[in-house]
Amino acid sequence: MSREANCTFKVISWDEKPYQEFEGGAKLTRAKVSLAYQGDISGEGFVEFLMSHAANGTASFVGMEWVKGVVAGKSGSFIIQHVGTYDSGGARSAWSIVPGSGTGELAGIVGKGSYVATSESVPFSFSYEFSGA
Repeated sequence: MSREANCTFKVISWDEKPYQEFEGGAKLTRAKVSLAYQGDISGEGFVEFLMSHAANGTASFVGMEWVKGVVAGKSGSFIIQHVGTYDSGGARSAWSIVPGSGTGELAGIVGKGSYVATSESVPFSFSYEFSGA
């Protein structure tokens, strides 16, 4: 049975560096980001984003995040896969928990969610369940 969770994450650190720059202002970057989670998830996340920035200021990104903490009273870790875009309205990401990535009491967790980030503190909700439960 699927459950709903409501959380907030806060960006603790953001270290972004270009690895390819193009004529006209477009570039490819890599960002290493640390996050803190509060709410139905409590813990920390560490994500690496690969981003394609267009000359007009928009961007597309993918990322893999390791989350370590507690979900619904169960502790462990899992991996989130992000796919998103950025424009003047903020960053938008649809993400899913990588099947088979859960450890500890979070073994078997699967789920998905999304967010729109317009500041360093981002509220979001997601649905999850434990496979085989």
